Amino acid sequence: MADQSRAETALRVVGNFSGNTLHVEGVERPFFDELNSRNDLSVVYNTMDAIGVEAADALRLIRSGAFDVMSVQIGMASRDEPFFEGIDLAGVAADLDTQRAAVNAVRESFDERLQERFNAKLMTLWPFGPQMMFCNGDIESVDDLAGKKVRVFTPSMSRLVEGLGAIPVTLQFSEVYLALQRGVADCGVTAPSAGNNGKWPEVTDRFVPLPLSYSVQGHFMNLDTWNSFDETQQQELSEAFARLETQMWELAYRVNDDAIACNTGQESCADHQVYDMALVEIDPDSRAHIEQLTEDVVLPKWAEDCGRQYPDCAAVWNQTVGAATDLTIQ
Repeated sequence: MADQSRAETALRVVGNFSGNTLHVEGVERPFFDELNSRNDLSVVYNTMDAIGVEAADALRLIRSGAFDVMSVQIGMASRDEPFFEGIDLAGVAADLDTQRAAVNAVRESFDERLQERFNAKLMTLWPFGPQMMFCNGDIESVDDLAGKKVRVFTPSMSRLVEGLGAIPVTLQFSEVYLALQRGVADCGVTAPSAGNNGKWPEVTDRFVPLPLSYSVQGHFMNLDTWNSFDETQQQELSEAFARLETQMWELAYRVNDDAIACNTGQESCADHQVYDMALVEIDPDSRAHIEQLTEDVVLPKWAEDCGRQYPDCAAVWNQTVGAATDLTIQ
């Protein structure tokens, strides 16, 4: 508990989308309620959709000081800073362990760039989990995605989907259910648990368990707000947010295997709604195809876009994410 003598600071916090129930109600809201119990903080917490904030605007809103802390979907916000998408480029990480190594490798460089460009301090980095496809139609392998309209939410995911011969459709999470129901999209990409919570299996019949990316998120704090705290407060807050990050990683590891089981009606289903989607078998050739597209299509185009704003972009990526994933941008 903070010292009674400290002045109280009001924190305006924007959390994740309310549809992500496990993250918002299970972890995020209780965390900020706990911060609110400190004697030196007064926290007002709202989910992003409750106050009508667009995920793509998060970096601008945190820079302007409109909010003190924001949960940021980094891929969606990366239009304002392509370097940030480098933490979670589509096709780069084959599993969560590799993604975690990439996040830890680039964390310091990410924070430096965030402070310089957006007057914000990095507090957490964590993934929703493997981003997989909920689809309709006769899909037995990634080759069958050709011509399908696929909901995506990051530029690199768009390029990867195009490489598979599909048509990318950019939509916010809250828009996807109706898009799938009405045929505006044939497939939607999200984490297995998020899709289950969003009831996507009600409007899809094929589950494609091939991770395209991991939807890395972050909690960012306005730098002026951060600098208003003394050294002890900063240390306490850093330790608190580190615990929040750990909880989010644990959630990513824990819930998604069960969600896959529940989405596809397996007996092991325990903690999600049960559906009866068909599980598409993914062979090693499909993963190899994704990796080849990543090297040929995703990395060069991202490096080109990022280099326009940040000449050292590819070099920093090679030294951090690239070193953690055994990939190199030439």
